[in-house]
Amino acid sequence: RLVQRPHFLAVAMGTKGLLLLWALGSPLALSSWASALQLPSKPVALSRRTALLAPVASTVAAVVQPSASFAASPNGLPLTASSSGLKWADAKVGSGQPLKTGAVASIDYSMASTAGRFPQIYTTKDKGAPYRWTLGDGTTIAGIEKAIIGDDDIPPMLPGGIRRVIIPSNLGYEALAAPNSKCIEGLPGAIGPIPPKDDIGAYQRWYTFYCNPRIPYQPDIVLDIKLYGKRTN
Repeated sequence: RLVQRPHFLAVAMGTKGLLLLWALGSPLALSSWASALQLPSKPVALSRRTALLAPVASTVAAVVQPSASFAASPNGLPLTASSSGLKWADAKVGSGQPLKTGAVASIDYSMASTAGRFPQIYTTKDKGAPYRWTLGDGTTIAGIEKAIIGDDDIPPMLPGGIRRVIIPSNLGYEALAAPNSKCIEGLPGAIGPIPPKDDIGAYQRWYTFYCNPRIPYQPDIVLDIKLYGKRTN
């Protein structure tokens, strides 16, 4: 079968707070980000279905492949659940002015799925090609736009900020569950972000989860987002 029963990752919480896994597949020192974490007023412990887990040293987070031992761990990162179903937590709060509909957004992101043997999908980090689009133009999944612009119960991101979001299928790629041109980056009607086709492994993993008519269920999307723009400090 293309997709087996989900295996899950969870986020380890240290005494200093969140050590966010920003570069999926690449170790990164994150101690400075941990001190910037502001825990939500209404924390929601991630379920097994929506947990992303990384083993953490004191200053370094590194990716490991999923395994039954930590898939069964009851501990998870406390996120705030919005009324839309999107869950979020800030690893770093940015500065400056929030973006609004009509503005050009530029982000680096790391994407993973909450299902599959190898849930990590793709990251733009260190590739020199951030994902860019005009907010509200219909080319990007609603969950990312809500994470950046904000919503009734989600504060907007500020330039330089880093946010983790868990996006349900109705705010993700649900409309792409059919074999069509919308599944290819750059073609008319495409809804991004979509891993580039020249990265065969990443594109195939994304396609299997989010653009495959043979799979009726789309798992939640885990995204770590870094927003670029003019900061005030």
